[in-house]
Amino acid sequence: MKVVLLERVEKLGAIGDVVNVRPGFARNFLLPQEKALRATEANLARFEREREILEKRNAERASAARSEGEHLEGASFVLIRQASESGQLYGSVSTRDIAEAASSDSLTITRGMVDLNQPIKTLGVHSVRLVLHPEVAVDVTVNVARTPEEAERQAKGEDVIAAAAEEDRALADAQAAELFEASAEGAEERAGAGDEE
Repeated sequence: MKVVLLERVEKLGAIGDVVNVRPGFARNFLLPQEKALRATEANLARFEREREILEKRNAERASAARSEGEHLEGASFVLIRQASESGQLYGSVSTRDIAEAASSDSLTITRGMVDLNQPIKTLGVHSVRLVLHPEVAVDVTVNVARTPEEAERQAKGEDVIAAAAEEDRALADAQAAELFEASAEGAEERAGAGDEE
């Protein structure tokens, strides 16, 4: 199905481009959200008449999104979640979670603005792209941790999972050394008791 785009659509085209898309994509996304019109002669003529108004409105929206996004660029959000010792989350961090964390009184981020190919399922610091307008995107950091203290350590660049594994390994080595010493002492005592008889 051929459509004329009323705004820039990522990976598809810019304002005024006539593109060929699948009918379902046009009917279910582009047309209902007023991102495009069917590419009929009447609609093409209507677009040309309204082109200046559409471009002006798009420029205003892009400018507003840029100004709103300035305070978001490089921002960091901490999300506290339960996770296993290996760092796997019990559940996941979805676009909804990120949208709620990034929203403020002055700016509302919707799930559709969060560019996340798949949910976050591990602890750590993750970079996420927010698309505020088809021409304006900002990168934010999502710090997923089990506790606020762990989030602070991760923010400083520490790998908390590796650090916990190292602590566990050191504890296990210490316990093994204690057991070895205890068994060696027991063997000496048994050997000494055998000599007395």
